[in-house]
Formats: sequence, C-alpha cells, structure tokens
Amino acid sequence: MLKLATLCYVRRPGQTLMLHRVKKQNDMHAGKSNGLGGKFEPGESPEECAVREVREENGLLAHRPELRGVLTFPGFRPDEDWYAFVFVIHHYTGELIDSAEGNLAWIDDDKLLALPLWEGDRIFLPWLDRDTFFSGKFVYEQGALVSHAVTFYPPGRVIADLSSNPASVSVATSAAGPSFQPIYTTKDDTYCWVCGGTVLKRNCKIVCRSCGFTRDCSDP
Repeated sequence: MLKLATLCYVRRPGQTLMLHRVKKQNDMHAGKSNGLGGKFEPGESPEECAVREVREENGLLAHRPELRGVLTFPGFRPDEDWYAFVFVIHHYTGELIDSAEGNLAWIDDDKLLALPLWEGDRIFLPWLDRDTFFSGKFVYEQGALVSHAVTFYPPGRVIADLSSNPASVSVATSAAGPSFQPIYTTKDDTYCWVCGGTVLKRNCKIVCRSCGFTRDCSDP
C-alpha cells in the first residue's frame, strides 16, 4: 500500500524545531526525535499538507515552505511503502503550542545528530543544507537500516507561496529551471556527498572513509 506524507523542519537561525515522539500510543516513531508532518488528506498538495500538519502539531502558520527533496521508504511498515516530501520552513507566524504527539524543543543544529533519530535521518539531515534537490531511498528491516541510495539534482529550490490563498498553490523554481535531470561528472565519485571526505570505490559502491556514507556510483 502506498502512503504519502510530508516531513517538515521548522528552522530559526542556528536551531531546528524537533518533536520527541513520547505521547502518542502505537506510534511507529515512539521514542524517536523527528521533524513535523504526517499523511496527506484527500485532495491535498504536498505544500498544503505541510502547512496543515505544522499548524496542527505546533501551532505555527508556515509561509513559503521550501521543498528540498523526496524520501522513499519501501516496506517501512508491513505492506506499506512510504513516500515523504521533505520541507524546510524558515518563515512562520504564531506561537508554539503543546503537541499531542510529543515534546517540542528548539535544538542547536550542531547537536541534531546526537538526538535519538532514525538511522537514516542522520544521513539525510545534512542534505537539507545542500543547494540541490535530493531523492533518497532508505530500506529498513525490523527497524534497522539495511541500505540507502540518493540522487542529487541541479541546484534550485521549490518554494510554495501559500500566504495569500492556501487553496491556490503557486510553485516557482530557481533559474536552474523546472527540469530536474541529474548531472554527473567523474568528480562526483571522488568525494563523499555528505561530509566531503575521501572515499573508496568497491565495485559500483562509493564508501566514505570518514562518515561511512555508502551510495551507488553516479554512472548514468
């Protein structure tokens, strides 16, 4: 079964708002710290879902959410493939409220990876700061990450302006254009896409010597 969701990271200078999931019963994220978001409602666009979920979970009204990437989680729950649209939100109004799903806290960005995160989150959170759009795939078995891969696309961010009329979404892209076609060079296989460290090439796998990030070669 296909499940569509949003995953939103509300930010202010040097900090990100995180939700420690400790309140909701039968929560598949129980005990984890996570961004905000949730499942689409019928007829919603990703941007509309992001704005609604953030408002429901923390009381803030998001303006101009920035779509940074898409994550695929095949078989994340039995017979369920999850697809998450990942947003970063810098502009918002309102006051924080208590969340029914967990405890909200502003976390220093340099301490995010020390939180009790899903293993894959430690890999993709640094991608939020890249000037590229990403499509990542994370495969879990019994709650453990067993493999992952990513494709980065040309620089550009998708920004939705919902401030004037939430029912009418206008999406604009940067000068890079709306066509997200991967651009690879031989240099792409000589460094780690996450930390920039040196890598080893094993068959068609690129393994970082520093952080251990592993991905497929960039050969088209």
